[in-house]
Amino acid sequence: MTFTARELADQIGAILEGDGSFRVTGCASPEDAAASELIFVDSEKHLESASRSRAVCVVVTPDAALSGKVLLRAANPKLAFAKAAAMLHPPAPLAQGIHPTAIVAPSAKLGEGVALGPYAVIEDGAEIGAGSQIGPYSFVGRNAKLGAGCRLHPRVTIYGGMRIGARALIHSGVVIGADGFGLVFGEGHYFKFPQIGTVEIGDDVEIGANTTIDRGALGATRLGNDVKLDNLVHIAHNVQIGDHTAISAQTGIAGSSTIGSKAIIGGQVGIGDHCHLEDGAILGSKCGILPGKIVRGGVPVWGIPAKPLAKFKEVQFWHDRLPDLAERLKVLEAAAAKQDK
Repeated sequence: MTFTARELADQIGAILEGDGSFRVTGCASPEDAAASELIFVDSEKHLESASRSRAVCVVVTPDAALSGKVLLRAANPKLAFAKAAAMLHPPAPLAQGIHPTAIVAPSAKLGEGVALGPYAVIEDGAEIGAGSQIGPYSFVGRNAKLGAGCRLHPRVTIYGGMRIGARALIHSGVVIGADGFGLVFGEGHYFKFPQIGTVEIGDDVEIGANTTIDRGALGATRLGNDVKLDNLVHIAHNVQIGDHTAISAQTGIAGSSTIGSKAIIGGQVGIGDHCHLEDGAILGSKCGILPGKIVRGGVPVWGIPAKPLAKFKEVQFWHDRLPDLAERLKVLEAAAAKQDK
C-alpha cells in the first residue's frame, strides 16, 4: 500500500516537515531503502547513514538535524516507524472464505467473515470470533473459543476447551492445551496426575512458532493481555503470566510459577517450578531460576543461579581471574616450601 507523507504523519502522530504530498510505498533500512521507502533514525549517530540513504522520507526525533529530506518528527521514532510499517505492509491473508477441504462440525460457531484454509478442522462446540483467519491444517478442538480477529498460521493446534482472546497472532507449530508434565511415582512406576484444566489467553497476544502452552492440571494456565512469546517457548501447567510481559526464544517455565506484568525474560532462560517473578522483573539470557525463588521487579538478574546483575559481574570478574590467581598461588606455595626447608 502507499500513503502520502502527510497521511502517515496524521496516522502515527508525527509532525511533518517538507513535501506532504510525497508518496511512500514501503519501509526499509537506510542502507537498502529505495527513494520511496520510509526509514527511521532514533539516535544522532545514525543521522549520517540516513543522510546518505536514497530514502526521501525519514522518521526522526523532534530535535534531529537532517536536511534535504521529508521528515516525520516523533518523540519515539522507532514506535512511529512501527505504526507506519503496519499501514504500509498489512499482513497477507492466511485464508479467504471457507476452503472446500476445511472440516467444520455442525455445532461449531463461526463469526462473520471467518476464513478457513485448506484442511483446517473446527470441532463440535468450538467458537471462532468474527474476522478470524485459520490457516491450512490448523486444528481447533471441541468447545475451544477464539475471539475476534485472531490469526492462526498453518499447523496450529488448539486443544478442546481452550480460551483465546481477541486479535491473537499464533504462528506455525504452536500447541495450546497439551497435558502438563504432572507425574506421581508410586508402587514401582509413574502415575499420571490429572491434567484436566484449561488455558486462558487474553487479548492481543502473540505466540511464536513451535511454542507450547500446557493446560492446567486442575485449574488454568493463564496469559494476560498483550503477552508476547518468541519461538520455542514452553509454558508449563498452571503458570500465570501478567499483562505486557515479553519472553524470548527457548525459555522454559516450570509448573505453577507466576510472572507479573511488564516482565522481560531473555532467551534460553530456565525457571523452576513455583517461582514468583514480580512486576517488571528483568531476566538476562540463560538465567537459571531455582524452584521456589522470588525475583524482584526492576533489578536485572543474570547467571546460573541467577543473581543481581552487579553481583553477577563481580563474580564473573573474579572467575575470569582464577587462572592468574592459581599461578600466583603456586608461586607463593613454592616460596613457602623453600622457607620451610
